[in-house]
Amino acid sequence: MNKRLMLAGFALALGAGYSLTAFSQVKPEVLVKQRQAAMTLQGKYFGPMAGMAQGKVPYNADTVAFNTAMLDALSRMPWDGFAESTKGEKSAALPAVWSEPAKVKQAIDNFQSAVQALVKVSRGGDEASQKAAIAAVGKTCGGCHQDFRQKQN
Repeated sequence: MNKRLMLAGFALALGAGYSLTAFSQVKPEVLVKQRQAAMTLQGKYFGPMAGMAQGKVPYNADTVAFNTAMLDALSRMPWDGFAESTKGEKSAALPAVWSEPAKVKQAIDNFQSAVQALVKVSRGGDEASQKAAIAAVGKTCGGCHQDFRQKQN
C-alpha cells in the first residue's frame, strides 16, 4: 500500500513538474514585445545624451549620470527576447539575428562594453570624456541596427 501511494505521489509530482515547465514558457509574441520595449527605453534614455554629445542639447552632468544608470540596467534586458521561437514573429529583426549568432553576440558584447565604459566616466569624468563615451555607445547601437534591423522609414 505504501509503495503504491509513494509511486502515485512520485508520478503526480513528476507530472506537475512537466506542467509547470509548460506554463512557464513565454509566448514568442511576448518575447518580441519585451525586447522592443527594452530597446524603446534604451532610446528614451540614450537620446538626450546623444543630443548632448552632438552639441544639439545643452550638456547636463546630472542627466548623463541618471540616464546612464538607466541605460546600464536596460543594456541587459532585450537579449533573451531574441529566442529562436520568435523567428517568425512580426518585428524589425532581420534573419541575420538567427543565422549569425556569433556576430549578434559580438554586437551585444560591444554594446554592453561601451555602456560600461560610459558608466565609469559618468561618475565623475569630465564632459569631453563623457561625450566621447556617449558617442561610442551610439556607434555600437548603429552598428547593430545596420546589420540586424530592418531600415526604418
